[in-house]
Amino acid sequence: MRPVLSVKGLTKRFGAVVAADNICIDIPAGQKISLIGANGAGKTTFVNMVTGYVKPDDGRIELDGAPIVMRSPRNVAKLGISRSFQIPQLFIELTAVENLMVAVSGASGAQLSAVSPAGDKGRRDCAMALLDRFGLADAADRRVSELAGGVRKLVDVAMALARRPKLLLLDEPTSGVSAEEKFITMDRVIHAVAGLPTTIVFVEHDMDIVNKYADRVVAFYNGRILADGAPAAVLQEPDVRRYVTGSTR
Repeated sequence: MRPVLSVKGLTKRFGAVVAADNICIDIPAGQKISLIGANGAGKTTFVNMVTGYVKPDDGRIELDGAPIVMRSPRNVAKLGISRSFQIPQLFIELTAVENLMVAVSGASGAQLSAVSPAGDKGRRDCAMALLDRFGLADAADRRVSELAGGVRKLVDVAMALARRPKLLLLDEPTSGVSAEEKFITMDRVIHAVAGLPTTIVFVEHDMDIVNKYADRVVAFYNGRILADGAPAAVLQEPDVRRYVTGSTR
């Protein structure tokens, strides 16, 4: 079966720094994959290249067999790849449901006035259905500026899911979330995606989250893939323990 995402020989340099060094990875539909690695290992650069925010110096990126390397982030999103951000990218002056209405419509920030009115019943119904999938219906009419950090995270992921992408890339979905709420947050994400034709790839530093939710782990180090496989196997690799998790046991 053809992978939903195929990356071959992906390379990116920023001056003397090699942020991606011949990255090769195939991602089949339906897997939940976690990208791990220390800060600067190349995880976010990889995500940025896949989503069109950074152009690679070399290599191929294919979505369902079609090349997407030279496409803009907006075009990549239209083709079926969405992402959330480590710091939620939301319109803080709007309510949660209005943010989702923007995402459902596919509008840009310059088009907000055309899609934000609560009277647009069709978009509002779709936005409310998304919020309900994440257990956020009670926060629908609250301004984003009033929401707790964990709720903002979920609204950001809901916006990424609004177009029902083939591939959903999450950049540290539990960062900034309290220890008591991190599993609740991730449970809501997994529940929201269940039943949709969407494959999840998430960047994560919390190994408890990785162990519980990932089917597969890809460990990055110095712009290269250090290990790739089942969580139990990858997290026991000596080099992963030395360079990624910091465990010496």
